Amino acid sequence: MIMKKLALKTALVALSALFAFNSTAIAADPTAGKEYIEVRKAPSAQKEVVEFFSFYCPHCYDFELSYKIPSQIKAKLPSDTKLVQYHVNFLGGQSENLTRAWALAMALGAEDKVKTALFEGAQKDAFKSMDDIRAVFLANGITAEQFDSGINSFAVNGLVNKQVQLAEDFQIRGVPAFFVNGQYQINLEGFADSSSTNDFIQRYIDAVIFLSKK
Repeated sequence: MIMKKLALKTALVALSALFAFNSTAIAADPTAGKEYIEVRKAPSAQKEVVEFFSFYCPHCYDFELSYKIPSQIKAKLPSDTKLVQYHVNFLGGQSENLTRAWALAMALGAEDKVKTALFEGAQKDAFKSMDDIRAVFLANGITAEQFDSGINSFAVNGLVNKQVQLAEDFQIRGVPAFFVNGQYQINLEGFADSSSTNDFIQRYIDAVIFLSKK
C-alpha cells in the first residue's frame, strides 16, 4: 500500500512538472503586427534597444519607476546588446532643456543619479528654467563645475542632436516608444489583452528580449 502511494505521488509530481514544462513551451511568441511592428527591413549595425521617453510623460514614469520595465529589459538583454534611453522635445515647457540635461547625464554616466528626481520634478511641473534642472543635478552628486562646463559642451551638443534626429527619423509621436535594433517597434496596443498589470509587464519585457535575439 505504501509503495502504491509512493508511486502515485511520484507520478503526480512528474505530471505536474510536465504540465509546467508544456505551459512554458507553448507560450506564444510575440506576433508581427500585434505585439510588434517591423519598421525597417534590415537591423541597425548597432545592437541596441532604444526607448524614447519624456520626463513629463506619466506612462514613462510608470514604465521607469513603478513597473521598472527598462531596468528589467537591461538585465535580460544579450551581452552584446545595450539599452539606450533618449528624451523627446514635444512634451512640457522645459522639454528642450530636459533633453539637453539628459544628454549631460549620459555624457557623465550619471543617468541613474538624476533620473528619478527629474521624473518627479517634471511630473509636478516644478521646472521653470534650466536653473531648476541644474539644482536637481547638484542635489544628486553632480558638481557645479561638471554641470556648468558640460551643459553646452561639444559632447552634449552632439548627444542633443542625436536624440532629436533619431526621434525625427523614427517619427516619434508618442512615448514611451521602444525600438529593437532599429528594425522593430513594440506596439503598446498589442498588449491590451493582458490579464493583469504583471502579465502586461512580463509580456512587454519578453517581447523586447525575443526581438533582441531574433
